Amino acid sequence: MSNPKRPPRAALPAVALTGALLLTGCSGTADTEPPGSTSAKVNPEAAATPTWAPVTGTPQVVPAVREFRRADGRGWRPTRQARVVVPAGEHSNVADEAQLMARDLGGLDVVYGDETVRPGDIEVKATGKSRADNVPVRDAADEAYTLTARGTRLTLTAPTDAGIFYGTRTLKQAVRAAGGLPEGTIEDRPDRPQRGMSLDNARKPFTQDWIEARLREIADLKLNQFQLHFSDDQGFRIQSDTHPEVVSADHLTKAQVRQIVRLARSLHISVVPELDSPGHLGAVLEHHQDLLLHKASGAVVPGAIDISNPKAAPLIDSLLREMSDLFTNPKGAPAYWHLGGDEYQALLSSTPATTYPQLTRAAQEKYGAGGTIKDLATGWLNDRQKTVEARGKNRIEAWNDGFFSSAAVSADKNRMVDYWTGKELGQRDPAVFLREGRNVMNFNDEYLYYVLGEPNQFFYPTGQRIYESWTPKVLRHTQPVSVPASMTGPDRIPGARFAIWCDRAQAQTAQQVAAGIRLPLAALAQKTWDPRTPDLSWSQFKALADRVSEPSR
Repeated sequence: MSNPKRPPRAALPAVALTGALLLTGCSGTADTEPPGSTSAKVNPEAAATPTWAPVTGTPQVVPAVREFRRADGRGWRPTRQARVVVPAGEHSNVADEAQLMARDLGGLDVVYGDETVRPGDIEVKATGKSRADNVPVRDAADEAYTLTARGTRLTLTAPTDAGIFYGTRTLKQAVRAAGGLPEGTIEDRPDRPQRGMSLDNARKPFTQDWIEARLREIADLKLNQFQLHFSDDQGFRIQSDTHPEVVSADHLTKAQVRQIVRLARSLHISVVPELDSPGHLGAVLEHHQDLLLHKASGAVVPGAIDISNPKAAPLIDSLLREMSDLFTNPKGAPAYWHLGGDEYQALLSSTPATTYPQLTRAAQEKYGAGGTIKDLATGWLNDRQKTVEARGKNRIEAWNDGFFSSAAVSADKNRMVDYWTGKELGQRDPAVFLREGRNVMNFNDEYLYYVLGEPNQFFYPTGQRIYESWTPKVLRHTQPVSVPASMTGPDRIPGARFAIWCDRAQAQTAQQVAAGIRLPLAALAQKTWDPRTPDLSWSQFKALADRVSEPSR
């Protein structure tokens, strides 16, 4: 029930509400009044140098900044007379970042062009080559930024608008946690270029509002990827015009997906759609039962498509083309797609050749007398990759148990391995993939899998365990992968995603999920941003994360 004493939500934009809250409980006091004051505006031409209690210590943010050079002075705090100055103009690609920061800080004025930077102001400048607005970055260098508090002024510079955005997130958190930034210069950049969250929206549908709240949450933590697993045995959760029969009653419309993608892009988050095959297709196959995989005994294999059936590929390719066109990407930018490929039941059999003779025959017809079901499954994913690449996707991923060692056919060399499990029988060590020259994304289910209901010996991961024990190099179990250091850098292990899986969908409400993942996401953000051992203890980090985060919803 709504609180009758609180003004209606529509009376004040959500972002403005956030900004107003930033000033609540700030340490120290300013002689000038904060944004939102009811007294008269200061004459811009006569703005006095603001005074306030010094901001002390180091910047209070999650993840911690990589480098801070302290200087003598009082630091910077937001005041009523402060403005955000954008020399490049209101049509520049940093204008939206400046406007968001102004709202986050309680409604500061934004001015453009050749303006004098006055005491108390924030100047925002992109130092790199001009590029299109909100284009996904290609490496961590594009996400670097510099923040300098000097003489009551604040300067934010970065080579790209993504770097500017991360500087605004640092400032937002620092104001929330400590009232402002101490005097000095921050030089900050991420260690791993890919940092994010994966959501199983198929087994348990989440609303557009819930998803967008998580996007804002991970953006504040400087995470830059959101994987959406929208199809599984329990549901197909996006509107389809080519195959409306497969769509679950509770689903996202295409208009909602476009809004989610648009918001993600504005927050410098790349969306990674996942349409899993050849397993986990139960919601699709419920309406195409002629394509279900059967054993030699005649028993049906739930959720698995018969990849030897000539009608199988056209159905999945039709959905892949439609969904690829829905998840748009700026021209020339990294464009992600996840093929799935995990847990195909035919490959979990102890006697696959005799249990699934139709698959064996198809493999031998395609790859010769020595062809195997593994070859057929590898060829299936290679063909699906070609389908999405023809739609402009150029960053292709699949789960590690969808990669097989075979002489007949190999997984496309440009496909990244998303390593989640080393527990299943026969799974290859991540070191094998790295030595093969493949890049490996860290999804280590020992630390990074939040599985509702905790089935199959899973447990809800804690932020403390990630913070204290895990690094991007810990790909499997609890120890770093055993390969030369040259194979474990950001160019080979580009980062990690924290995955929410809804195996027992009713085990938690959406609100409980949001609360449960908050601290693990904060810990993941810290450990992918800075490779060094954190300075703060877990209790100190948790207290800081509590101060800087928004309430879960």
